[in-house]
Amino acid sequence: MLAKLTLTIDRFVIEQAKEYAQKKNRSVSRIVEDYLKNIATDHETAASFSTMKSPITDSISGMFYDNGKSYKDMLSEALQDKYL
Repeated sequence: MLAKLTLTIDRFVIEQAKEYAQKKNRSVSRIVEDYLKNIATDHETAASFSTMKSPITDSISGMFYDNGKSYKDMLSEALQDKYL
């Protein structure tokens, strides 16, 4: 049985959600329902967030490393090397 739920959400977030839903050919209601089902079935909400898949960030994980230098210093070095 379906029931109505009223949420108060920032207008900008709503517009983004509508655009996302349209691109996925789904309704915002269905996306929210699926999300709530996902967290409701997991007794440890924090654990469910840590196991959620993110294809973009998963694909770039490990690509970058911190060498302790600032971005400005690395850019200066790269430009010096290029023009020497």
